Amino acid sequence: MIWLWLSAAFMATTALVHGALGEKRLIQPLLELDQGIMAVALARRVFRFAWHAMSVLMLVSAASVIWPGTPRDLILLIGAAWTAVGLFDAVYTRGRHIGWPILTASGVLAILGATA
Repeated sequence: MIWLWLSAAFMATTALVHGALGEKRLIQPLLELDQGIMAVALARRVFRFAWHAMSVLMLVSAASVIWPGTPRDLILLIGAAWTAVGLFDAVYTRGRHIGWPILTASGVLAILGATA
C-alpha cells in the first residue's frame, strides 16, 4: 500500500510542478511571442487550457491509484502509462527533460503497489 501512496505523491508533485513551472517557463514566454499560431487568440487559450488540463489529469491519476476499491488492473494500466510516458520522454529528449525520472518513478511505484 505504501507504494501506491508514494506513486500518488509523485504524481501529485508532478502535476503541481507541471502546472506552476510550465506556466512560468513555457506558457508565458510562448504567449509573449504573439506570432504564428500564437497570434490566434483561440490557439493561445487552447494551448494554456490543454497544458493545465494535463495537470488536472495527473491529479486524477494520483487519486485513482489510492482510491479505495480501484481495480488492480486499472492501477496497472495507469502505472504502465506513466512508465511508458516517462521512458519515451527520456528517449525523445535524450534525457534532457527534467520530468522523465519522476514520470517513470510514478508509474513504477504504481505497478509495484498493484502487484504487492
